[in-house]
Amino acid sequence: MDNGGLVLPPGRVSGPCVEGTIVLTNERKSEVIGHYRTHESDTGSPEVQVALLSERINYLTEHFKTHEKDHHSRRGLLRLVQQRRQLLDYLKRKDIGRYSELIKRLGIRK
Repeated sequence: MDNGGLVLPPGRVSGPCVEGTIVLTNERKSEVIGHYRTHESDTGSPEVQVALLSERINYLTEHFKTHEKDHHSRRGLLRLVQQRRQLLDYLKRKDIGRYSELIKRLGIRK
């Protein structure tokens, strides 16, 4: 793997990996899309976008439990949360039923 000329200690990998797990693999992404899509060729509906953002947010939340001083990634987390909030607000405005169903399925509201 090309790591841009960085010399890393043995066993360390550069990139979006923590302990050898990639943030959102293609298989996991396809699984999430399949679970939340509204029709057969759906990849961009608000439900799918919110579900993918929620996956990344959950991953980063776990990441910060062990990497408390990773402030650069924390900024990215805040951006993802804001993006998800905007999509949920849009969905709530357009179709309250779909919004209610989505937050229930994701378990993101108390």
